[in-house]
Amino acid sequence: MTPELWPERTGETSFWHRQIGPQPVRGQLVAPQELDICIIGAGFTGLWTAYYLARAAPALNIAVLEARQVGFGASGRNGGWMTGGFAWSHDRYLATSDAESLRAMVRAMAGTVDEIISVAQSASIDADIRRTDELLVATNAAQLSRLQAELQTRSFWGEDVHMIDAKALATRIKIPAAQGAMVVPNVARIQPAKLVQGLARLVETLGVQIFENTPATALHPGHVETPYGTVRARTILRATEAFTSQLAGHHRDLLPLNSAQIITAPLSAQTWDKIGWKGYEIFGDFANAYCYCQRTDDGRIAVGGRGIPYRFNNRLDTDGTPDDETIRRLIAVLRTHFPAAANAPIDHAWCGTLGVPRDWCARVDFDTSTRIGSAGGYVGVGVSTSNLAGRTLADLALDRTTALTCLPWVNRPLRKWEPEPLRWFGLRGMYKLLNAADRAEAKGANPSRLATLGAWIKNS
Repeated sequence: MTPELWPERTGETSFWHRQIGPQPVRGQLVAPQELDICIIGAGFTGLWTAYYLARAAPALNIAVLEARQVGFGASGRNGGWMTGGFAWSHDRYLATSDAESLRAMVRAMAGTVDEIISVAQSASIDADIRRTDELLVATNAAQLSRLQAELQTRSFWGEDVHMIDAKALATRIKIPAAQGAMVVPNVARIQPAKLVQGLARLVETLGVQIFENTPATALHPGHVETPYGTVRARTILRATEAFTSQLAGHHRDLLPLNSAQIITAPLSAQTWDKIGWKGYEIFGDFANAYCYCQRTDDGRIAVGGRGIPYRFNNRLDTDGTPDDETIRRLIAVLRTHFPAAANAPIDHAWCGTLGVPRDWCARVDFDTSTRIGSAGGYVGVGVSTSNLAGRTLADLALDRTTALTCLPWVNRPLRKWEPEPLRWFGLRGMYKLLNAADRAEAKGANPSRLATLGAWIKNS
């Protein structure tokens, strides 16, 4: 990689945090607390849960404990996709539910985009929210086959999707070798750090306390341990997503899967004329090791992908610093899909982790005997899913029986990940196969047996 294309900055949590600049520092816990509800994690899930609880029951004493700063995790590092889509296996939910309930969950997910935008507008949260479409592009025969299968599945379950051909796609965005695209309407593109910080300010106006730099070291029915004192609460809600793997007793609940991004410097008007993308659609592809991209309000391209997917024994990154090989792969994706920007300076590269359940299906749970609840395992679609999870957790914590508490992701049995080194070999092997499959498919293999084997490992 030529020196001028190497990122000017890496890590520093994310470009999104750097763009908004330093935020007010919230104090850490300094003494034991007595609460009604203690929420662990000040990302989207924890903050949405706090918002709906405070709105529904303003007399409750609610606090959020955050190990670092608001939005330090995936909520401040993600690709800015607010999709409202159902990204998990329908068949796996059917194993513990029924088709009518599953369709209700699909509809509930679809409503999250309007709900989030409504709250942001009413609270004057400026998060660069732009309503648009999602474009998922196929660039070879194998990808086109997956596109058609995905289109059929989503349509069957009630999602509003359709396909456009390569000619129609080119009027929106010019992608070399494109054979067609699936279009998902009623999505939005956001600046995630702006949204999570705005949401934090909103819940504080509702009386919720946020304690930063206050890690939960252990949780038990009725109390949470921290380095600065014990927090006692009748109800405890864990919203730690990938960081769940760092909690005692939860090492195998959610696997911290790595994802990374690069972002260019602002591109020239001439470069944008060659690319198109005037609709600011959120953009991805049907590669096995897929990418996710957005065009920012200030004219940059952000490109995300998996890179090195998993570090042995649940190890996390250091303040969002990615490895060199992942950066090279993302720059290669930029050059492949957007050749007009192939030599654009790379302003920033960063990474983060997302929580993955063993069955790759998101869940919300609440134990009425211990009054401990949690939500997570969004597998990369947390911006929208966290809103529905927050509303659901709030209803459960308030002992309400609602349409949301009856959805099929509530209290699904948790299947734990295998112990090390099995999960390391499995995840690394799966992604090696998927990357090899992409290389084979680009040469005309259709379908690739490597992809089939990779999917088998994932679903076993």
